[in-house]
Amino acid sequence: MTPEPHLQAGAAVKAADRAHVFHSWSAQELIDPLAVAGAEGSYFWDYEGKRYLDLASGLVYTNIGYQHPKVVAAIQEQAAKMTTFAPAFAVEARSEAARLIAERTPGDLDKIFFTNGGADAVEHAVRMARLHTGRPKVLSAYRSYHGGTQQAINLTGDPRRWASDSGTAGVVHFWGPFLYRSRFYAETEEQECARALEHLETTIAFEGPASVAAIVLETVPGTAGIMMPPAGYLAGVREICDKYGIVFVLDEVMAGFGRTGTWFAADLYDVVPDLMTFAKGVNSGYVPLGGVAISAKIAETFAERPYPGGLTYSGHPLACAAAVATINVMAEEGIVEHAARLGAEVVEPALRELAERHPSVGEVRGTGMFWALDLVKNRETREPLVPYNATGQAATPMSAFAASAKSHGVWPFVNMNRTHVVPPCNISEAELKEGLKVLDTALSVADEYTG
Repeated sequence: MTPEPHLQAGAAVKAADRAHVFHSWSAQELIDPLAVAGAEGSYFWDYEGKRYLDLASGLVYTNIGYQHPKVVAAIQEQAAKMTTFAPAFAVEARSEAARLIAERTPGDLDKIFFTNGGADAVEHAVRMARLHTGRPKVLSAYRSYHGGTQQAINLTGDPRRWASDSGTAGVVHFWGPFLYRSRFYAETEEQECARALEHLETTIAFEGPASVAAIVLETVPGTAGIMMPPAGYLAGVREICDKYGIVFVLDEVMAGFGRTGTWFAADLYDVVPDLMTFAKGVNSGYVPLGGVAISAKIAETFAERPYPGGLTYSGHPLACAAAVATINVMAEEGIVEHAARLGAEVVEPALRELAERHPSVGEVRGTGMFWALDLVKNRETREPLVPYNATGQAATPMSAFAASAKSHGVWPFVNMNRTHVVPPCNISEAELKEGLKVLDTALSVADEYTG
């Protein structure tokens, strides 16, 4: 469809936003938010009538695109039937959502604790682990993101943590595997895996194994750069956790529900954690929802001992109805399989071809509809296109790249020196190729800053 311009309405939306909305992760006077008039499928548009192909999936959550009619209808039907009800009761939408999720989680993760989103899912997973073990410390990786709430932001391993890092949250960070920017002087994936596992076990030894409640990892780190763990790494972490009685928590908030071409990224590595967090794609972000999938071992801890935690909107009927519809749509339309096929047959070959032609592309990483390009000034030295945590003038190359993409009708997901290719998992092949063509043009802008 071609949207009609509504300039006056857009001006009113923008004025109200600037007067009253306090935006996250932003210096309020230095931002200029786009006023969005509507969205459908893989596209959204502004009040001037300009359409954008959304290669960011919102914030990597519209896994089935915008306004899927079956999910919209399910929300409307649930609203007419029961808009809300307290979490202590058994409610059809909540029960069915939990059943459908448990059917797809790996191993015995059959109990579902619902939250309002991914950050509070991580908060509760850590609380469960600490109560289950009676231990205080939690280990998480650098190059990670786990949410903006207090414990979750302390677990996070990127600069968004710094301003809120209390230093007393019981969090210890370690280096995970990432051969392209190895901290272990590795030359092969096998070396990187072995040395990363040795580093992790040494960290545990020096922190005191009896003090460590949990290791929290993104199965595939998302905003940090979609760094696929090497073969054997997650299995090795599982073995270390078993050896020391540590709870293994996988964060699938971003990677879950089809994003990697599997229901969960853990399926790619044949690993079963003790706890697994989810959100985002569980209902394509249509109504806020997250949760923790809980193993039998952890659930048994709270069989006769009350779990000291909950939320007013835990398992909100509207959110759960959206989850039920989303999961059913994904199954009926083969969206997970579609994401896997397009990733292997379209995205990976195209991105690798772009990498051959553009000196700004240092590495291509990903799977399914979950890809990143690591942009560099120099391929030989692997110097990032912009410095770590760059802002202002220092971030100009990435800003110019993003501006080029937007000017050609594609909305990118950029973070530091990376651009992500994370479109809706049901994007059409033609739409995907359109976006990749624009990415080609935008990379020519990034190339100007190499040398």
